[in-house]
Amino acid sequence: MVKKGEWVRIHKVILKAEQRTGKLPEDTKKVPLEMWTKGYLLADAQIGDEVEIESVNGRHETGTLIEVNPYYEHDFGTCVPELLKIDKQVREIIFGGEQ
Repeated sequence: MVKKGEWVRIHKVILKAEQRTGKLPEDTKKVPLEMWTKGYLLADAQIGDEVEIESVNGRHETGTLIEVNPYYEHDFGTCVPELLKIDKQVREIIFGGEQ
């Protein structure tokens, strides 16, 4: 059970693929226009339920509840050893040594 007031993410299909305009690239026309939005849950619910949320700026949206306490999962990838060497070289050129 996800309680009212929890920070959540919802998902909603805005336009099905066949409803999209013809003035789009072919690969774009083949997929639906989707929305993922975060906000505060306005009533108790379960993951997968259709819910209403209030965003931080007060906008109300409805959609399928998909996540509680969402967070960013992206990063800049793994370490690239060559960049460490380049960093040393740049510091030598600019500052005359390591800083």
